[in-house]
Amino acid sequence: MSRLMVSVSGIRGIIGEGLTPSEVIKYTQAFGTYVGSGKVVVGRDSRVTGEMVKSAVISGLLAVGCDVIDIGICPTPTVQMAVEKLKARGGIAVTASHNPIEWNALKLIDSSGLFVDEEQGKKVIEYAEKSNFNYVIWEKIGKIDHYKNAIQDHINAILKLKYIDPDLIRSKEFKVVADCVNGAGGTTVPQLLRELNCDVITINEEPNGLFPRAPEPVPENLSELCEKVKSVKADIGFAVDPDVDRLAVVSENGVPLGEEYTLALAVNYIAQKKRGPIVVNASVSKVIDDLAEKYHSKVIRTKVGEIHVATRMRKENAAIGGEGNGGVILPELHLGRDAPLGIALTLQQLAEFGGKISDLQKKLPQYYQVKRKINLDQVEPEQVMEKIVDEFSDEKIDRTDGIKILWDNEWVHIRPSNTEPIIRVMSEAKTQEQAEAICYKFMKFIEGI
Repeated sequence: MSRLMVSVSGIRGIIGEGLTPSEVIKYTQAFGTYVGSGKVVVGRDSRVTGEMVKSAVISGLLAVGCDVIDIGICPTPTVQMAVEKLKARGGIAVTASHNPIEWNALKLIDSSGLFVDEEQGKKVIEYAEKSNFNYVIWEKIGKIDHYKNAIQDHINAILKLKYIDPDLIRSKEFKVVADCVNGAGGTTVPQLLRELNCDVITINEEPNGLFPRAPEPVPENLSELCEKVKSVKADIGFAVDPDVDRLAVVSENGVPLGEEYTLALAVNYIAQKKRGPIVVNASVSKVIDDLAEKYHSKVIRTKVGEIHVATRMRKENAAIGGEGNGGVILPELHLGRDAPLGIALTLQQLAEFGGKISDLQKKLPQYYQVKRKINLDQVEPEQVMEKIVDEFSDEKIDRTDGIKILWDNEWVHIRPSNTEPIIRVMSEAKTQEQAEAICYKFMKFIEGI
Protein backbone atom coordinates (compact mmCIF):
# COMPACT_ATOMS: atom_id res chain seq x y z
CA MET A 1 0.00 0.00 0.00
CA SER A 2 2.04 2.96 -1.24
CA ARG A 3 -0.50 5.53 -2.32
CA LEU A 4 -1.11 8.70 -0.40
CA MET A 5 -4.57 9.21 1.12
CA VAL A 6 -5.75 12.78 0.64
CA SER A 7 -9.15 13.52 2.17
CA VAL A 8 -11.12 15.76 4.50
CA SER A 9 -9.28 13.99 7.33
CA GLY A 10 -5.86 15.12 6.11
CA ILE A 11 -2.94 13.88 4.04
CA ARG A 12 -1.98 10.43 5.25
CA GLY A 13 0.46 7.76 4.22
CA ILE A 14 2.95 5.14 5.31
CA ILE A 15 6.34 6.70 5.92
CA GLY A 16 8.82 5.85 3.16
CA GLU A 17 6.05 4.77 0.81
CA GLY A 18 3.15 7.15 0.28
CA LEU A 19 4.32 9.80 2.72
CA THR A 20 7.86 10.94 1.88
CA PRO A 21 9.62 14.19 2.84
CA SER A 22 9.09 15.52 -0.69
CA GLU A 23 5.34 14.88 -0.46
CA VAL A 24 5.19 16.51 2.97
CA ILE A 25 7.00 19.59 1.68
CA LYS A 26 4.78 19.75 -1.41
CA TYR A 27 1.52 19.78 0.52
CA THR A 28 2.93 22.05 3.22
CA GLN A 29 4.07 24.60 0.64
CA ALA A 30 0.63 24.39 -0.92
CA PHE A 31 -1.00 25.05 2.45
CA GLY A 32 1.38 27.92 3.21
CA THR A 33 0.65 29.43 -0.19
CA TYR A 34 -3.08 29.07 0.43
CA VAL A 35 -3.09 30.75 3.87
CA GLY A 36 -0.63 33.45 2.77
CA SER A 37 2.31 34.81 4.68
CA GLY A 38 1.82 35.04 8.42
CA LYS A 39 1.91 32.80 11.48
CA VAL A 40 1.25 29.05 11.21
CA VAL A 41 1.14 26.89 14.36
CA VAL A 42 2.82 23.48 14.12
CA GLY A 43 2.42 20.71 16.70
CA ARG A 44 2.79 16.95 16.55
CA ASP A 45 1.98 13.73 18.32
CA SER A 46 4.79 11.53 19.62
CA ARG A 47 5.28 9.22 16.62
CA VAL A 48 8.88 8.21 16.01
CA THR A 49 8.64 9.75 12.53
CA GLY A 50 7.16 12.96 13.92
CA GLU A 51 10.37 14.96 14.14
CA MET A 52 11.28 14.13 10.54
CA VAL A 53 7.85 15.05 9.24
CA LYS A 54 7.71 18.21 11.35
CA SER A 55 11.07 19.30 9.99
CA ALA A 56 9.78 18.91 6.44
CA VAL A 57 6.62 20.82 7.38
CA ILE A 58 8.62 23.70 8.83
CA SER A 59 10.90 23.80 5.78
CA GLY A 60 7.94 23.98 3.42
CA LEU A 61 6.26 26.74 5.39
CA LEU A 62 9.40 28.86 5.72
CA ALA A 63 10.02 28.58 1.97
CA VAL A 64 6.73 30.30 1.17
CA GLY A 65 7.19 33.05 3.73
CA CYS A 66 5.20 31.71 6.68
CA ASP A 67 6.40 32.25 10.26
CA VAL A 68 6.23 28.99 12.20
CA ILE A 69 5.13 28.77 15.84
CA ASP A 70 6.35 25.37 17.04
CA ILE A 71 4.38 24.14 20.07
CA GLY A 72 6.06 20.72 20.24
CA ILE A 73 4.47 17.40 21.18
CA CYS A 74 0.87 18.03 22.17
CA PRO A 75 -2.72 16.94 21.49
CA THR A 76 -4.27 17.86 18.15
CA PRO A 77 -7.00 19.89 19.92
CA THR A 78 -4.20 21.88 21.58
CA VAL A 79 -2.93 22.84 18.13
CA GLN A 80 -6.43 23.93 17.12
CA MET A 81 -6.84 26.07 20.22
CA ALA A 82 -3.37 27.59 19.82
CA VAL A 83 -4.25 28.73 16.29
CA GLU A 84 -7.17 30.68 17.73
CA LYS A 85 -5.31 32.05 20.75
CA LEU A 86 -2.24 33.14 18.81
CA LYS A 87 -4.34 34.54 15.95
CA ALA A 88 -2.44 32.48 13.40
CA ARG A 89 -3.30 32.15 9.72
CA GLY A 90 -3.55 28.41 10.17
CA GLY A 91 -2.02 25.35 11.74
CA ILE A 92 -0.69 21.90 10.94
CA ALA A 93 -0.96 18.97 13.33
CA VAL A 94 1.53 16.26 12.41
CA THR A 95 -0.35 13.12 13.40
CA ALA A 96 -1.91 10.00 11.93
CA SER A 97 -4.29 9.87 14.89
CA HIS A 98 -5.37 6.24 15.44
CA ASN A 99 -3.47 4.78 12.47
CA PRO A 100 -0.70 2.21 13.13
CA ILE A 101 2.85 3.25 13.96
CA GLU A 102 4.16 3.19 10.37
CA TRP A 103 1.71 5.93 9.33
CA ASN A 104 1.94 9.68 9.71
CA ALA A 105 -0.12 12.55 8.40
CA LEU A 106 -0.82 16.24 8.17
CA LYS A 107 -4.04 17.68 9.58
CA LEU A 108 -4.59 21.15 8.17
CA ILE A 109 -6.26 23.82 10.30
CA ASP A 110 -7.66 27.16 9.16
CA SER A 111 -7.54 30.46 11.04
CA SER A 112 -10.73 29.66 12.97
CA GLY A 113 -9.13 26.63 14.60
CA LEU A 114 -11.28 24.23 12.59
CA PHE A 115 -9.82 21.75 10.16
CA VAL A 116 -9.98 22.90 6.57
CA ASP A 117 -13.26 21.94 4.92
CA GLU A 118 -13.68 20.17 1.59
CA GLU A 119 -13.70 23.36 -0.46
CA GLN A 120 -10.58 24.70 1.26
CA GLY A 121 -8.91 21.31 1.00
CA LYS A 122 -9.53 21.16 -2.74
CA LYS A 123 -7.77 24.49 -3.18
CA VAL A 124 -4.75 23.28 -1.22
CA ILE A 125 -4.64 20.08 -3.29
CA GLU A 126 -4.89 22.11 -6.49
CA TYR A 127 -1.91 24.23 -5.44
CA ALA A 128 0.03 21.05 -4.68
CA GLU A 129 -0.82 19.25 -7.90
CA LYS A 130 0.06 22.27 -10.04
CA SER A 131 3.18 23.08 -7.96
CA ASN A 132 1.73 26.56 -7.63
CA PHE A 133 3.82 27.74 -4.69
CA ASN A 134 4.47 31.28 -3.53
CA TYR A 135 8.23 30.95 -3.00
CA VAL A 136 9.83 34.00 -1.42
CA ILE A 137 13.33 35.47 -1.79
CA TRP A 138 15.98 34.95 0.86
CA GLU A 139 15.19 38.06 2.89
CA LYS A 140 11.48 37.13 3.20
CA ILE A 141 11.97 33.53 4.35
CA GLY A 142 9.83 32.82 7.41
CA LYS A 143 11.08 32.60 10.97
CA ILE A 144 10.63 29.98 13.69
CA ASP A 145 9.36 30.73 17.18
CA HIS A 146 8.54 28.36 20.04
CA TYR A 147 5.49 28.65 22.29
CA LYS A 148 5.70 26.63 25.50
CA ASN A 149 2.33 27.34 27.13
CA ALA A 150 -0.12 25.77 24.66
CA ILE A 151 -0.87 22.70 26.81
CA GLN A 152 -1.39 24.75 29.97
CA ASP A 153 -3.60 27.15 28.00
CA HIS A 154 -5.70 24.18 26.94
CA ILE A 155 -6.04 22.81 30.48
CA ASN A 156 -6.85 26.24 31.91
CA ALA A 157 -9.59 26.76 29.32
CA ILE A 158 -11.21 23.45 30.29
CA LEU A 159 -11.12 24.25 34.00
CA LYS A 160 -12.70 27.65 33.37
CA LEU A 161 -15.73 26.24 31.55
CA LYS A 162 -18.98 27.11 33.29
CA TYR A 163 -19.96 23.43 33.20
CA ILE A 164 -16.91 22.37 35.19
CA ASP A 165 -16.64 22.82 38.96
CA PRO A 166 -12.99 21.98 39.68
CA ASP A 167 -13.46 22.24 43.45
CA LEU A 168 -16.30 19.70 43.39
CA ILE A 169 -14.20 17.26 41.37
CA ARG A 170 -11.20 17.84 43.63
CA SER A 171 -13.30 17.09 46.69
CA LYS A 172 -14.02 13.56 45.39
CA GLU A 173 -10.32 12.59 45.14
CA PHE A 174 -11.07 10.14 42.35
CA LYS A 175 -8.59 7.34 41.76
CA VAL A 176 -8.01 7.31 38.01
CA VAL A 177 -5.95 5.11 35.70
CA ALA A 178 -4.92 6.80 32.43
CA ASP A 179 -3.60 4.94 29.39
CA CYS A 180 -1.79 7.45 27.17
CA VAL A 181 -0.56 4.83 24.61
CA ASN A 182 2.88 6.55 24.69
CA GLY A 183 1.32 9.27 22.59
CA ALA A 184 0.81 12.99 23.09
CA GLY A 185 -1.62 12.27 25.91
CA GLY A 186 1.35 11.82 28.25
CA THR A 187 2.00 15.55 27.98
CA THR A 188 -1.52 16.53 29.00
CA VAL A 189 -3.84 13.94 30.54
CA PRO A 190 -1.90 13.24 33.77
CA GLN A 191 -1.40 16.97 34.31
CA LEU A 192 -5.13 17.68 33.92
CA LEU A 193 -6.03 14.87 36.31
CA ARG A 194 -3.55 16.04 38.93
CA GLU A 195 -4.90 19.58 38.73
CA LEU A 196 -8.28 18.02 39.53
CA ASN A 197 -6.76 16.39 42.65
CA CYS A 198 -7.12 12.87 41.28
CA ASP A 199 -5.01 10.00 42.52
CA VAL A 200 -3.46 9.29 39.12
CA ILE A 201 -1.98 5.97 38.01
CA THR A 202 -0.59 6.14 34.50
CA ILE A 203 0.31 3.43 32.03
CA ASN A 204 2.10 4.05 28.74
CA GLU A 205 2.70 7.67 29.74
CA GLU A 206 6.04 8.39 28.04
CA PRO A 207 5.42 10.24 24.74
CA ASN A 208 7.96 8.24 22.73
CA GLY A 209 5.66 7.06 19.94
CA LEU A 210 6.30 3.37 20.64
CA PHE A 211 2.67 2.31 20.93
CA PRO A 212 2.36 -0.71 23.27
CA ARG A 213 -1.06 -1.58 21.89
CA ALA A 214 -3.03 -0.90 18.75
CA PRO A 215 -3.50 2.88 19.03
CA GLU A 216 -7.27 3.01 18.52
CA PRO A 217 -8.93 3.19 21.98
CA VAL A 218 -11.54 0.53 21.27
CA PRO A 219 -12.47 -2.14 23.86
CA GLU A 220 -10.36 -4.94 22.36
CA ASN A 221 -7.22 -2.78 22.74
CA LEU A 222 -7.73 -1.83 26.39
CA SER A 223 -7.00 -5.06 28.28
CA GLU A 224 -4.00 -3.60 30.13
CA LEU A 225 -6.05 -0.60 31.26
CA CYS A 226 -8.95 -2.80 32.35
CA GLU A 227 -6.68 -5.03 34.44
CA LYS A 228 -4.98 -2.04 36.04
CA VAL A 229 -8.29 -0.40 36.99
CA LYS A 230 -9.35 -3.59 38.75
CA SER A 231 -6.01 -4.28 40.43
CA VAL A 232 -5.68 -0.81 41.97
CA LYS A 233 -9.43 -0.52 42.69
CA ALA A 234 -9.73 2.71 40.70
CA ASP A 235 -12.94 4.68 40.32
CA ILE A 236 -12.53 5.00 36.56
CA GLY A 237 -10.10 4.48 33.68
CA PHE A 238 -9.44 6.65 30.65
CA ALA A 239 -7.70 5.80 27.38
CA VAL A 240 -6.84 8.14 24.55
CA ASP A 241 -5.48 7.75 21.04
CA PRO A 242 -2.02 9.10 20.06
CA ASP A 243 -3.21 12.64 19.26
CA VAL A 244 -5.71 12.85 22.14
CA ASP A 245 -8.90 13.74 20.31
CA ARG A 246 -10.61 10.43 21.13
CA LEU A 247 -11.48 9.17 24.60
CA ALA A 248 -12.55 5.78 25.91
CA VAL A 249 -13.89 5.17 29.43
CA VAL A 250 -13.44 2.04 31.54
CA SER A 251 -15.69 1.40 34.56
CA GLU A 252 -14.54 0.66 38.11
CA ASN A 253 -15.17 -3.01 37.26
CA GLY A 254 -12.56 -2.93 34.52
CA VAL A 255 -15.17 -3.03 31.77
CA PRO A 256 -14.96 -0.68 28.76
CA LEU A 257 -18.14 1.35 28.34
CA GLY A 258 -17.58 1.49 24.57
CA GLU A 259 -16.45 4.68 22.87
CA GLU A 260 -20.03 5.52 21.85
CA TYR A 261 -20.80 6.11 25.52
CA THR A 262 -18.04 8.72 25.85
CA LEU A 263 -20.15 11.05 23.73
CA ALA A 264 -23.42 9.79 25.24
CA LEU A 265 -22.23 10.71 28.74
CA ALA A 266 -21.22 14.18 27.59
CA VAL A 267 -24.53 14.74 25.76
CA ASN A 268 -26.49 13.50 28.78
CA TYR A 269 -24.72 16.05 30.97
CA ILE A 270 -24.72 19.10 28.68
CA ALA A 271 -28.30 18.59 27.43
CA GLN A 272 -29.48 19.04 31.02
CA LYS A 273 -27.64 22.37 31.26
CA LYS A 274 -28.59 24.09 28.00
CA ARG A 275 -30.88 23.77 25.01
CA GLY A 276 -29.80 23.53 21.43
CA PRO A 277 -29.33 21.03 18.60
CA ILE A 278 -27.03 18.05 19.01
CA VAL A 279 -24.89 17.47 15.93
CA VAL A 280 -23.35 14.04 15.34
CA ASN A 281 -22.23 12.01 12.36
CA ALA A 282 -24.21 9.33 10.56
CA SER A 283 -22.57 6.45 12.49
CA VAL A 284 -23.29 7.67 16.02
CA SER A 285 -25.45 5.50 18.26
CA LYS A 286 -29.21 5.94 18.50
CA VAL A 287 -28.65 6.56 22.23
CA ILE A 288 -28.13 10.20 21.22
CA ASP A 289 -31.59 10.33 19.61
CA ASP A 290 -33.15 8.91 22.77
CA LEU A 291 -31.35 11.45 24.95
CA ALA A 292 -32.34 14.29 22.63
CA GLU A 293 -35.97 13.26 22.90
CA LYS A 294 -35.68 13.12 26.70
CA TYR A 295 -34.23 16.64 26.89
CA HIS A 296 -36.41 18.13 24.14
CA SER A 297 -33.55 18.68 21.71
CA LYS A 298 -33.13 17.68 18.11
CA VAL A 299 -30.40 15.62 16.46
CA ILE A 300 -28.71 16.69 13.23
CA ARG A 301 -26.54 14.15 11.44
CA THR A 302 -23.65 14.81 9.07
CA LYS A 303 -21.10 12.88 7.08
CA VAL A 304 -18.38 11.19 9.12
CA GLY A 305 -15.41 13.45 9.79
CA GLU A 306 -14.80 16.05 12.45
CA ILE A 307 -14.95 19.01 10.07
CA HIS A 308 -18.43 18.02 8.88
CA VAL A 309 -19.72 17.90 12.45
CA ALA A 310 -17.88 21.06 13.54
CA THR A 311 -19.02 23.26 10.65
CA ARG A 312 -22.61 22.11 11.07
CA MET A 313 -22.39 22.82 14.80
CA ARG A 314 -21.28 26.35 14.03
CA LYS A 315 -24.09 26.83 11.53
CA GLU A 316 -26.78 25.44 13.85
CA ASN A 317 -25.47 27.04 17.07
CA ALA A 318 -25.37 23.54 18.54
CA ALA A 319 -25.31 22.81 22.25
CA ILE A 320 -22.88 19.92 21.85
CA GLY A 321 -21.76 17.49 19.20
CA GLY A 322 -19.20 14.91 18.31
CA GLU A 323 -18.48 11.52 16.87
CA GLY A 324 -19.10 8.07 18.27
CA ASN A 325 -15.41 7.17 18.25
CA GLY A 326 -14.99 8.96 21.57
CA GLY A 327 -14.84 12.46 20.13
CA VAL A 328 -16.62 15.16 22.18
CA ILE A 329 -17.05 18.71 20.82
CA LEU A 330 -18.22 21.57 23.03
CA PRO A 331 -18.44 24.96 21.27
CA GLU A 332 -17.65 26.97 24.42
CA LEU A 333 -14.17 25.42 24.37
CA HIS A 334 -13.54 25.04 20.64
CA LEU A 335 -15.09 23.30 17.65
CA GLY A 336 -12.95 20.20 17.68
CA ARG A 337 -12.91 16.73 19.22
CA ASP A 338 -11.17 16.92 22.57
CA ALA A 339 -10.33 14.01 24.89
CA PRO A 340 -9.20 16.17 27.85
CA LEU A 341 -12.57 17.93 27.64
CA GLY A 342 -14.30 14.54 27.65
CA ILE A 343 -12.35 13.56 30.77
CA ALA A 344 -13.38 16.72 32.63
CA LEU A 345 -17.05 16.41 31.63
CA THR A 346 -17.11 12.74 32.69
CA LEU A 347 -15.57 13.48 36.09
CA GLN A 348 -17.90 16.42 36.61
CA GLN A 349 -20.96 14.31 35.89
CA LEU A 350 -19.63 11.50 38.07
CA ALA A 351 -19.01 13.95 40.92
CA GLU A 352 -22.56 15.30 40.69
CA PHE A 353 -24.01 11.78 40.38
CA GLY A 354 -22.32 10.63 43.56
CA GLY A 355 -22.22 6.98 42.54
CA LYS A 356 -20.18 4.66 40.35
CA ILE A 357 -19.50 5.18 36.66
CA SER A 358 -21.01 1.78 35.82
CA ASP A 359 -24.28 2.80 37.49
CA LEU A 360 -24.27 6.15 35.70
CA GLN A 361 -23.81 4.44 32.34
CA LYS A 362 -26.66 2.01 33.07
CA LYS A 363 -29.03 4.97 33.45
CA LEU A 364 -28.49 5.84 29.79
CA PRO A 365 -30.39 4.18 26.92
CA GLN A 366 -28.74 0.86 26.12
CA TYR A 367 -27.65 -0.08 22.60
CA TYR A 368 -24.96 -2.37 21.31
CA GLN A 369 -22.70 -1.63 18.38
CA VAL A 370 -20.43 -3.79 16.31
CA LYS A 371 -17.70 -2.18 14.21
CA ARG A 372 -15.78 -4.14 11.62
CA LYS A 373 -13.64 -3.31 8.60
CA ILE A 374 -12.80 -4.98 5.31
CA ASN A 375 -9.51 -4.34 3.55
CA LEU A 376 -9.84 -3.19 -0.03
CA ASP A 377 -7.70 -5.01 -2.57
CA GLN A 378 -8.63 -4.45 -6.19
CA VAL A 379 -12.28 -3.59 -5.52
CA GLU A 380 -13.35 0.04 -5.84
CA PRO A 381 -15.52 1.31 -2.94
CA GLU A 382 -18.08 2.74 -5.38
CA GLN A 383 -18.61 -0.72 -6.85
CA VAL A 384 -19.38 -2.12 -3.41
CA MET A 385 -21.80 0.70 -2.63
CA GLU A 386 -23.71 0.23 -5.88
CA LYS A 387 -24.17 -3.50 -5.34
CA ILE A 388 -25.48 -2.97 -1.80
CA VAL A 389 -28.02 -0.40 -2.98
CA ASP A 390 -29.18 -2.75 -5.74
CA GLU A 391 -29.54 -5.71 -3.38
CA PHE A 392 -31.33 -3.82 -0.57
CA SER A 393 -33.31 -1.25 -2.56
CA ASP A 394 -36.53 -2.14 -0.73
CA GLU A 395 -35.12 -1.10 2.65
CA LYS A 396 -35.04 2.40 4.16
CA ILE A 397 -31.67 3.79 3.06
CA ASP A 398 -29.94 6.97 4.27
CA ARG A 399 -27.21 8.24 1.90
CA THR A 400 -25.83 10.99 4.17
CA ASP A 401 -22.50 9.17 4.12
CA GLY A 402 -22.08 5.88 2.36
CA ILE A 403 -25.10 3.66 2.91
CA LYS A 404 -27.05 3.38 6.14
CA ILE A 405 -29.97 0.94 6.22
CA LEU A 406 -32.42 1.67 9.02
CA TRP A 407 -34.99 -0.43 10.87
CA ASP A 408 -36.95 0.48 14.02
CA ASN A 409 -34.24 -0.01 16.65
CA GLU A 410 -31.47 -1.34 14.43
CA TRP A 411 -29.26 -0.13 11.61
CA VAL A 412 -26.19 -0.98 9.56
CA HIS A 413 -23.83 1.63 8.13
CA ILE A 414 -21.37 0.84 5.33
CA ARG A 415 -18.89 3.46 4.17
CA PRO A 416 -15.35 3.75 2.79
CA SER A 417 -12.90 5.07 5.39
CA ASN A 418 -11.43 8.57 5.07
CA THR A 419 -8.25 7.48 6.83
CA GLU A 420 -7.48 3.90 5.77
CA PRO A 421 -7.86 1.77 2.59
CA ILE A 422 -10.82 -0.08 4.05
CA ILE A 423 -14.60 -0.22 4.10
CA ARG A 424 -16.15 0.14 7.54
CA VAL A 425 -19.22 -1.89 8.47
CA MET A 426 -21.05 -0.78 11.62
CA SER A 427 -24.27 -2.16 13.05
CA GLU A 428 -26.40 -1.38 16.09
CA ALA A 429 -29.22 -3.14 17.86
CA LYS A 430 -30.79 -3.58 21.29
CA THR A 431 -28.78 -6.77 21.90
CA GLN A 432 -25.17 -7.65 21.19
CA GLU A 433 -26.26 -10.83 19.42
CA GLN A 434 -28.52 -9.02 16.98
CA ALA A 435 -25.90 -6.37 16.25
CA GLU A 436 -23.38 -9.14 15.55
CA ALA A 437 -25.83 -10.95 13.28
CA ILE A 438 -26.56 -7.83 11.22
CA CYS A 439 -22.89 -7.00 10.84
CA TYR A 440 -22.01 -10.58 9.89
CA LYS A 441 -24.69 -10.64 7.21
CA PHE A 442 -23.37 -7.52 5.50
CA MET A 443 -19.70 -8.45 5.92
CA LYS A 444 -20.43 -11.72 4.11
CA PHE A 445 -22.29 -9.90 1.36
CA ILE A 446 -19.44 -7.45 0.78
CA GLU A 447 -16.80 -10.20 0.86
CA GLY A 448 -18.76 -11.96 -1.87
CA ILE A 449 -18.57 -9.01 -4.25
